[in-house]
Amino acid sequence: MGDDTLIAGNGQSVQTDPSKSGFVGDTVELRCVFINGKPPVKISQVTWQKLINGTKQNVATANPDLGVSVLPPFKDRVSFKHPAVRQRSPSLEDTTIAFSNLRLSDEAAYICEYTTFPAGNRENMVNLTVFARPVTKMTLTSPTIVARTPKRKMPVATCMSANGKPPSVIKWDTTLKGEATFQETRNPNGTVTVRSNYIVLPSRETHRQKLTCIVTYRAEQFTDSVILNVQYEPEVKIEGFDGNWYLNRQDVKLTCNADANPAVTVYQWKLLNGSLPNNIEIKNNTLFFKGPVTYEFGGTYVCDATNSIGTRSGLVEVNVTEFPNSLPFDGREIPLEEHNSGAVIGGAVGGVALLVAAIALLVFFLRRRQRTFKGDYSTKKHVFGNGYSKAGGMTAHPPMPKNLQYPDDSDDEKKPAQISGPGGFEGGDRDFDGNSEDLKRPYFTVDEGESRDYDERTLAFQYDPEPEIADDMVSQTDGSVISKKEWYV
Repeated sequence: MGDDTLIAGNGQSVQTDPSKSGFVGDTVELRCVFINGKPPVKISQVTWQKLINGTKQNVATANPDLGVSVLPPFKDRVSFKHPAVRQRSPSLEDTTIAFSNLRLSDEAAYICEYTTFPAGNRENMVNLTVFARPVTKMTLTSPTIVARTPKRKMPVATCMSANGKPPSVIKWDTTLKGEATFQETRNPNGTVTVRSNYIVLPSRETHRQKLTCIVTYRAEQFTDSVILNVQYEPEVKIEGFDGNWYLNRQDVKLTCNADANPAVTVYQWKLLNGSLPNNIEIKNNTLFFKGPVTYEFGGTYVCDATNSIGTRSGLVEVNVTEFPNSLPFDGREIPLEEHNSGAVIGGAVGGVALLVAAIALLVFFLRRRQRTFKGDYSTKKHVFGNGYSKAGGMTAHPPMPKNLQYPDDSDDEKKPAQISGPGGFEGGDRDFDGNSEDLKRPYFTVDEGESRDYDERTLAFQYDPEPEIADDMVSQTDGSVISKKEWYV
């Protein structure tokens, strides 16, 4: 219900809508109805006025005697809605007007004023808002986007919402990594143009990528998309060498594959540090090697691919082996990289296995040296001749033989003479000490022992009677004795 202006005491009022709105080019109605009271008053004239900066401008007038009048510049676009207003005997209670072909300049406050007798003038006001639906479009910044070297960012697409009122909101929808810039321009007629550029780093990866612009205007949404066309130099890859080119293999070839936009126009093959083998046939982007593989096929092959943007190269190192390499279980050919990595891994595994075996063998021999019977000694053993003794104790083997020497002046029957006492050596020459260094050594020879004088004559050995075995000692089959305290089952 519109605002009412009441005529004091009589109940007359003028009803209008508080506000109305429409888009440029549309038609909108501005309602104005006079509610008469009791006793009724006489309507002398109805006038519609446009209020601009506090100044009233007449739009249309309806008079019972003079008829209807619409003033320029509204003459062709404003009319009274009800035919009764235009009759010879008009009815002026409802003087709603229709605005057609709205213009932005029509936006203003409009007053509907009734002149009555004897009550005087009564009026009410409606605010008219005019919207401008924007023109939205999306374009490529340039028909041709080129990925240059060195690489640099550049705008690739522009989304624009022009002459909108109120202004639009622009967003981008894409999987491309980039950034958007925004700019608003206010036009003299009150509309706003919003412009947004999407900036990316042109490359092979951005080619054929989809870029979508989403424009939101009030409750409406518009979308538009473009597919990027990025031109770039060839990306070259040589295929065909599987790491398994061996002597006498047949039907081998190398193919130069290039991803480029626009397409590659020229392929050129060469061999580093040499000339291409004579039995090679070049067809388009492929090298066909005629006949069986020979060592002559080995080397570094280079392919140059050229398009209108530039030239790029690819290379492959071809190694020829005497015998074929094994194929993997799935039957596929083994690439060179796979061969190299397999050799490295195999060598590492073999080295570890060899190290483990060596350690195991060393432990085995060390334990055999320690083992002399069912159990093991937990302490170090020292070997003297054919017997064993505990470290730190006197040997349980029969005592060392006494070294007998023939006297120098005896040429007759050689009767042995004792060099020393019962111990077999002179007392001052060596005493068997339990803590002696020799007893702590695992073994020694005459050369390793302390220097002693031995005559070159034949030595005779005799043994002292076997000593008594203590109660806690056990005799062994090899002549040695051990303590029961150190017998381990």
